Amino acid sequence: MTTQTPLEDRDADQAPAVHTGPERPHPPSSSAAPSSRKRHALVLGLGCLVLALLAAGIVPKLDARKAQAAQVAVQRELTVATVAPTPAPATQDLLLPGAVMPWADASIYARTSGYVQHWYADIGAHVKAGQTLAQIDTPELDAQLQQARADEATAQANYRFASSTAQRWQTMLQTQSVAQQDADAKTSDAAAKLATLQAAQANVARLQEMVAYQNVTAPFDGVITVRNVQVGALVTAGGTPGLATMPGELFHIEQTDRLRVYVDVPQDDASRVTPGTAVWLTTQQYPGRRFPATVARSANAIDPVSRTLHVEVDVDNADGALMPGAYAQVHLALTTATPALEVPVSALLFRPDGVTVAVVDAQNKVQLRQVSIGRDFGTYVEIATGLAATDRVINNPGDAIANGQSVRVAAGATDAAAKPAAAVAASAPGGKA
Repeated sequence: MTTQTPLEDRDADQAPAVHTGPERPHPPSSSAAPSSRKRHALVLGLGCLVLALLAAGIVPKLDARKAQAAQVAVQRELTVATVAPTPAPATQDLLLPGAVMPWADASIYARTSGYVQHWYADIGAHVKAGQTLAQIDTPELDAQLQQARADEATAQANYRFASSTAQRWQTMLQTQSVAQQDADAKTSDAAAKLATLQAAQANVARLQEMVAYQNVTAPFDGVITVRNVQVGALVTAGGTPGLATMPGELFHIEQTDRLRVYVDVPQDDASRVTPGTAVWLTTQQYPGRRFPATVARSANAIDPVSRTLHVEVDVDNADGALMPGAYAQVHLALTTATPALEVPVSALLFRPDGVTVAVVDAQNKVQLRQVSIGRDFGTYVEIATGLAATDRVINNPGDAIANGQSVRVAAGATDAAAKPAAAVAASAPGGKA
């Protein structure tokens, strides 16, 4: 028995089989076609599954990205609040400070020198015109008056003698008893004596007037507001009294049954303040009380320093409620034929090319418009030109806002431009206090 090595066994296995008979054709396998179709179906199914899975994952991501992009675009749009320009009231109450002054006031001085003998009126006293306020003792003036009267009597006697002498010489001149020159001399002497008499009479009259000034009287009805006199004090005519602590003014009197209120109206409103304009006053002493008055006169010129019009208001003060020198708030009811539009100051943009406002158009685009400002009321201003009542004005616009920029108007934004004007109208005469 021969044995084969493993190599030989491998070669034997790999050697082709030898067919001794004729080769028969193999019939086709019945399971090959179905297997191929299954594989194709499986591939298609797997492909569809992959596509479905991809679609299920990608499409939502794409939608999410689109939504996120839209949200970012919306967030990038500036959200703004708008206000509507509001017409100012036809009648506006202009509030200004005023100084209450007496209708008339006067400082009373001594017209003659002497000592204060009596005083009859103290501060706060209501006096009548011509009423004696003080009496001055003038011993030197009295002596001068006596001397002047004596000089008058002497001049009267001299004139009478000179006049009678001149008449006698004129009679003798008719009979040629005296010379013409001597008669003329006597006539001239009588005329000189008459002039001396008239001078003496004038001096007596002057001193009598000075004596009449011993009584210091009130020039008009009023209230004594200052008294500087004391009994025994030396006063001089029109000068400083003898006491070092006393000024030359003896009394100060003010007429208070009517008062003048001085107020300075800004240039912007000066043209609307005319004589007869309705005015009412308020003071801190009388909360809630209104004192009716009217504009009486104005300077009709603008002060170049303060740019204001000096206006005088007359107010009746029969009850004496208002005091001269007090501070008052003057309410002037000013009317306007064509009221301007008003917007808050916060809606203005101050740029190098002028004052600008940002308006939102129908496409929610920003339009920057230059405007001209009228009167400034502090929290809001009048717009003279550049706006229409239908415009939507952006309130509190940023400095970076640009023309044509897309914005989004905040939901529920309220147009509050009319609130200050409504408050002004309510405080005007006839409105709610």
